[in-house]
Amino acid sequence: MQVTTSIRRALLAGTAVAVLFAGAGSAVAAPAAGAARPVSAPVGAAPAPVGQLRPLVALSAERLATADLVAAAKWGTGSPIDDPAREREVLDAVAALARRLGADPAATVRIFRDQIEASKVVQRGLHRRWTADPAQAPTTRPDLARIRTEINRINGELVRAIAASPQARTAPGCTPRLALSALWVGHERRLDALHAAGLARSLRSVCGG
Repeated sequence: MQVTTSIRRALLAGTAVAVLFAGAGSAVAAPAAGAARPVSAPVGAAPAPVGQLRPLVALSAERLATADLVAAAKWGTGSPIDDPAREREVLDAVAALARRLGADPAATVRIFRDQIEASKVVQRGLHRRWTADPAQAPTTRPDLARIRTEINRINGELVRAIAASPQARTAPGCTPRLALSALWVGHERRLDALHAAGLARSLRSVCGG
């Protein structure tokens, strides 16, 4: 089972037990099509193994939240969601920081490619939603330059979280632990289906390197 599939099922179904046994092929029921319900999670503190990956997941969710602002900044301007120049700038910067921290720049870039794609998943989803229902569209346009400053700050913290977690990311149990971390973070942030899918996409390359 791919990491993204495991995480997405966990987030959308909100069943921690199924996540723990995802590697064994346990079936997980998904919400009704088009539902934007928040994920649920068991009450209580997250298990200790989950905590090893939770900072990385939490920062991924924090970065993903900026996609709403980016989507609003671009809405109605004709600006494309894809921005290759900006993406290259981000990837070059995180690779350089990874080298300074003694982390694997190739693994860092792989993870950040997924972060970027996850942001685009959310932006496209919001633009489709606003096109279908203009009443939901933003009425103000955020400053994209200020948003990118915040994204750059989160990027730095996320690179540090990647650099601090090589053992957890290469451990045999990384995938179910990552999925359970995503479940807890999704519950805390009350993610709807679109943002849960985005979070799952952002974590695709975390395990294994």
